[in-house]
Amino acid sequence: MNTLFQSRYTAFAGAHRLARGSYADIAQALASLAEPEQPVLVFDDATGAPVDAPPRPEHAALLARLEGPASPAPAAAAAAPTQAPRPAPGRPRLGVVAREVTLLPRHWAWLAAQPGGASAALRRLVEQARKSGDSADERRRASERCYKFMSAIAGHRPGFEEAARALFAGERERFEALVAAWPADVAAHAGELAAPSWRVPVPKS
Repeated sequence: MNTLFQSRYTAFAGAHRLARGSYADIAQALASLAEPEQPVLVFDDATGAPVDAPPRPEHAALLARLEGPASPAPAAAAAAPTQAPRPAPGRPRLGVVAREVTLLPRHWAWLAAQPGGASAALRRLVEQARKSGDSADERRRASERCYKFMSAIAGHRPGFEEAARALFAGERERFEALVAAWPADVAAHAGELAAPSWRVPVPKS
């Protein structure tokens, strides 16, 4: 897809969710909307924050063309055969980089006793740490996205401060109970944005 706006968006008129989709989808929804009685907010689903310049309804057709499918490749280029490079003799290159690692003797002894030896054990430990860190980052980003959305559209509503504290504390049941008192579309979208923050990584056996 050829697009200037890679994210996905959600539009609200007051507390009512109007549309979700690409920037062009939001512009089309706004173009078909009668004069709104409530303020319209368009949120970037990647950040949870309202966009500074929502799409103009009169730009709907132009945005639809910009976000249309990419032009097909010329037939001659598509038909051209591609030859895979011949593999070099010997062991395949795995991108392994040799560097010095300084450890205490007890660390080397523990690594040497692991299946596959020290190098394989170190690689496993690094991958596990990366996955654990990625999960924590995903939960943090989800909480921040949800908070930005809540602040913009529900900061004046009863229970907002308590819901925000429950969100960052990981108290799912309390959070859901508090936002349930808000308009249905607002509560539903907040719940969707917050969903990744409730995921707890499963420890490896």
